[in-house]
Amino acid sequence: MTMKRAILEMGMGNDLHGEDYTKAAERAIKDALHHSSLSFIRTLNIDKSRLFVNVTIGVQKPENVKTKELEKLLPVGVVSINVIKGGLDVPDHKNNDHAVIASAAIEVMLDV
Repeated sequence: MTMKRAILEMGMGNDLHGEDYTKAAERAIKDALHHSSLSFIRTLNIDKSRLFVNVTIGVQKPENVKTKELEKLLPVGVVSINVIKGGLDVPDHKNNDHAVIASAAIEVMLDV
């Protein structure tokens, strides 16, 4: 099996209040998905089950991301989600709160 990257798309998402890392990651994935169209799958008659979708999420607290919830957002392929330390927390010291910013990279891989 020789896997080749067919597409790489990036996105950013946030949760301004509530410190919900999963919500920020979900928004980052949706942002990335809204930037792309996989029309080549239909055009080339590629079996969707042959697609491998690798998602990398960057947030300051990776352990707070519920990956099972995020898998539901990817419409095709065999999905793998990896959460790493990244993103950004922006503190609001006056209100004892912080905004959570997540980044996402989505790779669609094909066996060619």
